[in-house]
Amino acid sequence: MIEAGQYDITTGAGLIACPRCDALHVEAELAPGETARCIRCHSILARPREGAFTQIVALSFTSMVLMFAAVFFPFLEISRMGIGNATSLFGVALAFSQGWLMPLTVAVLGFIVGLPVLRAALLVYVLLPMRGEGRPAPQAGAAFRLSELLRPWSMAEIFVIGTSVALVKVAGLATVNLGPAFWAFCALIIVGAASDVFTCSTTIWDTLEDRGAFTDGREVVADPVETAADRAAVEGTAVRVVQVEPDPHGHPMPGPAAPPPGPPAGNPGAA
Repeated sequence: MIEAGQYDITTGAGLIACPRCDALHVEAELAPGETARCIRCHSILARPREGAFTQIVALSFTSMVLMFAAVFFPFLEISRMGIGNATSLFGVALAFSQGWLMPLTVAVLGFIVGLPVLRAALLVYVLLPMRGEGRPAPQAGAAFRLSELLRPWSMAEIFVIGTSVALVKVAGLATVNLGPAFWAFCALIIVGAASDVFTCSTTIWDTLEDRGAFTDGREVVADPVETAADRAAVEGTAVRVVQVEPDPHGHPMPGPAAPPPGPPAGNPGAA
């Protein structure tokens, strides 16, 4: 780990890259409510919010409850000429559990149910202990890294869109009644979108590093000695503190994260 304001051009420690244009910036600590933007394209690099961890934890719990309702409650009922049939998502998945369609059952339950629930549980595991001034849970860095890897593979919203398209065609042949599970899935999409709004990956990584969690060995902290002691308490291991000197070859330092034109240069803009 290195001290805030320093950087190592060979390892990238102390630097942050814009996810849109790849411009490098010297990483700086932000107060809640401030926003760091790329100096080139003005994309948001970090936006810490007061109380965001508590809100994300609450939304993650809500997602798991809604997913439970969506799996086991009736999803829809189709009736024609007085004969009807109601089913749940779990029942639909089990209907394909015989023969060569078994992988389809695994895919449905995995991508639509398993991954969203696992990601919500990982966020709760990472953020719940860090509310206020709490220390991270063991292996919190690895857990949050896994949750970020699972983000593109959570396809609950894709399932709802595909189901809606299919129901439009089926409605002309039979009477379709939507069950509580369908509306639970719709609420799940809204809750997931709200969680993404409050989630700032850069802020979570910075908080993990500041409170002693191991991420990739290139952590930027305000006080390396104090953070090393915190990490020893969290991980139960000794940590080597590295003091990085300025670049002896005179390479120009990448520009700091700055807001778009308007506020004074070098100061983060308001969130």
